[in-house]
Amino acid sequence: MTQYKVTFADVDWASPMPGVRHKIVIQGETKLRLVEYYAEMAPHWCEVGHFGQILDGRFEIEFAESTQIFVEGDGVMIPAGAEHRHKARALTDVVRAVFVEQV
Repeated sequence: MTQYKVTFADVDWASPMPGVRHKIVIQGETKLRLVEYYAEMAPHWCEVGHFGQILDGRFEIEFAESTQIFVEGDGVMIPAGAEHRHKARALTDVVRAVFVEQV
């Protein structure tokens, strides 16, 4: 059955690594993720694509060619792949974001 409404309050939190927790809903090949990043998240390079919005907080994302700051309301459009690898750091106690990603 196609799910049109996602009630994140009904989805359990999971922690894929220290300093990060998320709620995930998957439908077909698409994943909707509500994520919280904390200042204690260990720096790491990521090659996963992320398309979404920063809901709360301030986020620094380092790319090979630049470092950019994302704040509440900013959209995030990072394609997947090594050429778009990135390293994020929470500049506030918590950063909340929602992403639409491929499974």
